[in-house]
Amino acid sequence: MSSLQTLIFYATPEHNCSYLEAKKATTMFVDPKASVDKELYSKLSVLGFRRSGNHYYRPHCNHCSACVPVRVPVNQFKPSRSQKRILKKNIGLEISITPPEFCQKHYDLYEKYIIERHSDGDMYPPSEEQYRSFLVEGNPSTFFVEFKYKGELIGVSVIDELNDGLSAVYTYFDPDISDRSLGVYSVLWQIEECKRRSLDHIYLGYWIKSCRKMEYKTLYKPVEFLISNKWTLQEPNK
Repeated sequence: MSSLQTLIFYATPEHNCSYLEAKKATTMFVDPKASVDKELYSKLSVLGFRRSGNHYYRPHCNHCSACVPVRVPVNQFKPSRSQKRILKKNIGLEISITPPEFCQKHYDLYEKYIIERHSDGDMYPPSEEQYRSFLVEGNPSTFFVEFKYKGELIGVSVIDELNDGLSAVYTYFDPDISDRSLGVYSVLWQIEECKRRSLDHIYLGYWIKSCRKMEYKTLYKPVEFLISNKWTLQEPNK
């Protein structure tokens, strides 16, 4: 089994940044041959790494530190008024936890979501192969959460359990039901699930101050930022 001390890391060549125009990005990956168990994955997450399929990565850009890992200390979290309204609106949803296995209904919903919401992103056009490698294949600690309304699947969250929290890998939902704010509700549900499992944090990935697509990540207060390898409540550049 690999450890932090024995891991080998690789950096990609510079490529166009997915979030900031006219910027170049470099990504650091853990050696894909490494054996990453829950213990090691947890340590990597504390250091700001994320998982996509079988790949563990973090930004490693020259002259740019805009991507900041964020997490919410769930026992300090207090929902805002709008978040309370979203919680109330979704009372009665049927919620179930399932294994990370391919399901045609899951994929059909994912395909619809990507086509209608992210046709300008890296995951377009969607395919079963891409879906499997991104969300189905991965870590043994992964689980899916199904959100249903009147028996119909309307959303799916892909989540990893760590030693100290949950990592929100990805959430997709029926774009025709935008009034339920399922993206927000999923994070709120995961915060409560952390508490039920006696876990301390939910890891939300990377936040970029100037990127509107990532603004939502700092709406779950308080939020911690990883700056100079230390988690702090102080927002960068303030």
